[in-house]
Amino acid sequence: MPTATGAPSAPRTMIDPVLRLSPRITLAPIVHGNGDFALEARRLMLEERFDCLAVPLPPSFQRDVEDAIAHLPAITVVTQEATAWSPDREEDASEGTISFVPIDPCQAVIAALRIAREERIPRAFIDLEVDAFEPRGALFPDAYALKRVPLARFAAACLPAVPPLPEGQPRNRVRAMAAALRSLETRFGAILCLCSLLEWPWLRQAYLDPDARPAESDLVEPTRTFRVSGPTLFFVLGELPYITGLYERARAEIEDDANLAVDGVKDLLLETRRRYRTRHAALGADLSPHALGLYLKYVRNLSLMRHRLTPDLYTLAVAAKQMAGDSFALQLVETSRAYPYQRPLPHPDIEFGIDKARLPDGRIVRAVSRLPGPPLVWRTLELTPRPPAGDRRKWRILWDPRSMCSFIPEDKAIERFRSHVVSQAKALAGLDLARSEKFTTSLKDGLDIRETVRRFWSGDIYVKINPPARGSLDCVVMLFDTPADPRKYPWRTTWYPEYAEESTLILYASNYLDDMVGPGIGRAQYGGVLLIYPPRIMPDIWTDPHFDFADTLEERLIAAACAYSRHRRIAFLSPVAPTAVWRRMARMYGRRLVHLPAARFSGQTLRQLRLVHVLNGREVRSYADWFVRRS
Repeated sequence: MPTATGAPSAPRTMIDPVLRLSPRITLAPIVHGNGDFALEARRLMLEERFDCLAVPLPPSFQRDVEDAIAHLPAITVVTQEATAWSPDREEDASEGTISFVPIDPCQAVIAALRIAREERIPRAFIDLEVDAFEPRGALFPDAYALKRVPLARFAAACLPAVPPLPEGQPRNRVRAMAAALRSLETRFGAILCLCSLLEWPWLRQAYLDPDARPAESDLVEPTRTFRVSGPTLFFVLGELPYITGLYERARAEIEDDANLAVDGVKDLLLETRRRYRTRHAALGADLSPHALGLYLKYVRNLSLMRHRLTPDLYTLAVAAKQMAGDSFALQLVETSRAYPYQRPLPHPDIEFGIDKARLPDGRIVRAVSRLPGPPLVWRTLELTPRPPAGDRRKWRILWDPRSMCSFIPEDKAIERFRSHVVSQAKALAGLDLARSEKFTTSLKDGLDIRETVRRFWSGDIYVKINPPARGSLDCVVMLFDTPADPRKYPWRTTWYPEYAEESTLILYASNYLDDMVGPGIGRAQYGGVLLIYPPRIMPDIWTDPHFDFADTLEERLIAAACAYSRHRRIAFLSPVAPTAVWRRMARMYGRRLVHLPAARFSGQTLRQLRLVHVLNGREVRSYADWFVRRS
């Protein structure tokens, strides 16, 4: 029903009184650049009935901003160049200053304008026209709390942390918005006004002050629209580009996006794992579900230490580096920057950096957002990227084939694992001698449940006796990839020990020159190895005619182990059981293969052991740690 002033009356709603500025105005405080606040703004627009939306942007931006929203999900910015001189221009050597409005789906203002355009609700841009915009930001509690805490209660809890408005432009802007709201109130009955949480109490105070007079607007330049260059979206969007893409995908496919602040991180991690596995498929790189669970637990702990409910990119990258290495951390950062909806537009491109932008004419200007979120803290994380192709080609050309040696930490790792395999094989061989006997005075090696149940009618209890294994083992065969393709493993050699505690190592592996990771450092992947300890000098089995009867790389390795072993048993680790041909070959030499399935050991450990770094001389060991990355 119309009122005396001609404006329709305000409908009855369930909006919290804390958000009520007047019977006709709902003042919703938001934090810019946050997906959870964008969802809250969308919820208000869809659940309540409003006939006007007021946003904290000046009228000069309205036409271009609304046109740019039509390009979503492609990301654009609407810019306005400042004409006034500022001391910052000389300090940072920039060629001017621009203020911009990011057309970001995770901006609450943009999300509300998007709904208003679709619902044909009138929009009002009520901010003061200023030539040189002065941004203000502050740290607030994690917006993920909005999942459990209503907006009004969240804003009221933040009130003690809201600083007073400084004199000058901030107060002038608040007075101008208050005056605009009083004017809109005469024409509309239900107005939703979005404002920054920093301005919320002061906008309320200015609205209730009848003596507040708005300042005059500045003369401003016309606005321009640019398409944001894909690699620099990270500097414009409030959320990670990948998370922003998930919000847009949920919108397009009508899926639930209420918990993307957390589920999006999990999706990012799974996509990173998929790309990491694809990129490093030749190395068998992967991250097990158990490792992912430990990673997420570590991320949670790091976030809580920083008093956050959700992690930021730095926390994710630090945890990735410490849990899975530089390669996975780099892949995570690259995946987080992926935004699949950035398409060509009829607008020129603009590139962004840290508080800077490069215009299409090549000028580098200072960039200030009109919707500033919490202040960002830029931190350094040292990650070693993959060397450029030109460097790898140069290092390969300079390789000296007359001087090669191993990487000492990898030697120690494989020797420790050899000792572990030997102890496991001895224990497995001893099981053949196990027996059961009737319990008398000692449990021996434990109850034999099977034998006790089998003879339940006698009423006796049986115990196990595991006598120590007889004999020893001096050869360990490890097959990591079977059947092995000879074209995949062209490097076949014998490495003799440098120190007394090392084994003689016979191997076939991929070509280390195909994967140069540093100057004089190549990386290969074992297909299979034979370790003999105590070490001894022997002919090269790959050229020895005595083993020419072997048809495959595995058979030649097994034949050499049987020929040079001084003991009857040979520890044999492989992902598959020994074939009839391999067992027949062992019997021919009077040997027995003690099979240890690869599944008995950690997949991550085996993948680490398969990687071998070849150094072009002992002097390379002095700097190899800088280039060797465990992935």
